[in-house]
Amino acid sequence: MIRTRLMTLALLLGADCATAQADTTQSPVERGKTALLTRDYNPATWRPNAYDDAWKHWGDLKEKPKDYARAFMDRYGLHPAPYDNGRFPMGVREGTTFLGKGMTVDCMICHGGSINGKSYVGLGNSTFDIQAFYEEMGRASGGKGKTPFVFGNVRGTSEAGAMAVFLLSYRQPDLSIRLNRLDLGLRDDMCEDVPAWWLLKKKKTMYHTGGSDARSVRSLMQFMLSPLNLRETFVKEEATFADIQAYLLSLEAPKYPFPIDRELASAGTSLFESTCARCHGTYGDKWTYPNKIVPLDVIGTDRRRFDGISRAFGEHYNKSWFGEEKRGNQPLKAMTSDGYQAPPLDGVWATAPYFHNGSAPTVHDVLNSKNRPKIFTRSYRTDAEDYDQIKLGWKVRVLDKGADASMSPYESRKIYDTTLPGRGNAGHTFGDHFTDAERRAVIEYLKTL
Repeated sequence: MIRTRLMTLALLLGADCATAQADTTQSPVERGKTALLTRDYNPATWRPNAYDDAWKHWGDLKEKPKDYARAFMDRYGLHPAPYDNGRFPMGVREGTTFLGKGMTVDCMICHGGSINGKSYVGLGNSTFDIQAFYEEMGRASGGKGKTPFVFGNVRGTSEAGAMAVFLLSYRQPDLSIRLNRLDLGLRDDMCEDVPAWWLLKKKKTMYHTGGSDARSVRSLMQFMLSPLNLRETFVKEEATFADIQAYLLSLEAPKYPFPIDRELASAGTSLFESTCARCHGTYGDKWTYPNKIVPLDVIGTDRRRFDGISRAFGEHYNKSWFGEEKRGNQPLKAMTSDGYQAPPLDGVWATAPYFHNGSAPTVHDVLNSKNRPKIFTRSYRTDAEDYDQIKLGWKVRVLDKGADASMSPYESRKIYDTTLPGRGNAGHTFGDHFTDAERRAVIEYLKTL
């Protein structure tokens, strides 16, 4: 039914979103910033009143909350926009359909986060309940609110890889619509944390496994693969996304906003450089970054994300319009790897939780595998009182057991249970040899990055 509705809409449309004309008086960075923060790239799929009516699907509420903007953000883990976005939080905006106006999302729904009560473009949204958001916005539009697969198993993570697989499976290599979905090995239990955009400038490859060239423009366009976008849309918007990429590469990591013990941080520098720098690089004016993919048998972290993107998907991607991209004479195709990419650590204080699946709530947990919490929850707020300045990450409450049948799915998604598929927190034992004092010193040093 979902497939039929989408394909029918695509055929009815016969057109695509309006393409803005580039302002040649601006730099690519300026154009990219404007393009990213003022436009949507997928036609609206929800009714215009979906935002205002979502509360009717929050349980037994009798009336609309008085401070509705705040209630809406709290419900879904969204944040105020640090730019003009009208009355909507980052990631939500008005859009257009063939019938007129509607509601849609933009990149900041996942890539607009908050920490210490401040919103940042390019910080992964570590509080977003994507499953509740799509279900309830769908119901507010008069539908059943059923997603075609699980969009999010744990609040703050998403099944981004599954979305890429699902969307491409409905496309021919030339990006024309398929009526029958290809079997590309769809998995929706990978539980992915959102990397920070400002790390891209150092990377040669991107995504958790280093599966794509970090200078690929077309790779950034995968989430435009709504059936309501035609092939012509991608061709028209490629130059726009080249500007957006220029803006992403200009982003800088936010500075640590709390006091730093500089003497302790100095002591942590040599410890970091002798243990961590070979994978995560060095910092300062003469920084280095090795762009290292750490093999699975070395890193030892949960392999579900690694296994979850199939070879069939990579082959179909490389045969498609995406795989035809070149930089000069160099093809920018999807790549295979044997593990996970060790990311740069610029602004690492702000990017909690850690590991590709968000299973380690603090840097202290990353550096001490024996003391990582197995089952935990947190406030899913982002104010100073929710942040652990000692352990460097989110304060959590450790639980004795995971979600049970009496809990609603909304409440269950607030619990991170590392015993479940895709959510393991083992591996990365490289900090286990540190003493407690050495670990504190390394953490203090990381605050300076």
